[in-house]
Amino acid sequence: MDATTDKEPLVQEQIYEALCVLGEAEPEEILHSCDEYLRQHDKLAYPHRVIILKAMETVVRNSIDLLDKSTAKDVIWEWQQAASNVLVAVGQRFINKVMEEVLTKFQPGILPHYFVLQTFANLSVSNGE
Repeated sequence: MDATTDKEPLVQEQIYEALCVLGEAEPEEILHSCDEYLRQHDKLAYPHRVIILKAMETVVRNSIDLLDKSTAKDVIWEWQQAASNVLVAVGQRFINKVMEEVLTKFQPGILPHYFVLQTFANLSVSNGE
């Protein structure tokens, strides 16, 4: 996974595809490995973190019926937290665009998802002046 930091887009795409292929064979193992890698590399630049998160999303979507319930719950929680963190980090520079996207998740009469609220709150804290 260290190769995700390669600046060459073709290499990044190959890493993403490799993670997805491995995820087809061993979804729980790949999801746990990605999760552990992201935890160990909490300073990983967000563009590179996104590659791993995208791969995790693809593996979850393609293997949701095969995942153990506890794995799915843990991975989805971690994935959503990581995605929220990415939005907050991007929002430090592009607050208007991120806010525009987050606000689309607020629908009249529907309680927003926990991570939408958390992202909204963290955006306000990280951009408060």
